[in-house]
Amino acid sequence: MTKKHILSILVDNEPGVLSRIVGLFSGRGYNIESLCVAETAEPKESRITMVTMGDTLILEQIKKQLNKLINVIKVADMTDQDFVERELVLIKITAKTENRAEILRIVDIFRAQVVDVSQEHYTISITGDANKISAIFSLLKPFGIREVTRTGSIAMFRELKK
Repeated sequence: MTKKHILSILVDNEPGVLSRIVGLFSGRGYNIESLCVAETAEPKESRITMVTMGDTLILEQIKKQLNKLINVIKVADMTDQDFVERELVLIKITAKTENRAEILRIVDIFRAQVVDVSQEHYTISITGDANKISAIFSLLKPFGIREVTRTGSIAMFRELKK
């Protein structure tokens, strides 16, 4: 059964590592839904958070292939684990005078922020999981979404409670 998988890949922070990982996916016909890369607390390491679709067998194959790459330190599939996931989204929305108060109410309800204003639009910043992002999109769509920029998912395992 095909489902969304979130992979957390710890790698050496060196040129070309991301290229080899993306090449592995594209060379085998796997799609990357989102990709986020940043240095960790250890400057010599980076964490790649990647969202892809596939069944369990395909994901096992992907993880084995990733682990064979020299600069890959650790690969974890977070999908069936307990984790925290967030995404940052900037939404530029048409803000006619008669709709501004309603848009601001929606922004407030979702604990988002208006980060830019002009005569004709608001730019809204929101962080949250996929459900929260989907919900605000559906409420803002009738006003006229002009542009969207997304970071893609980032995720971290939850600590075990003692």
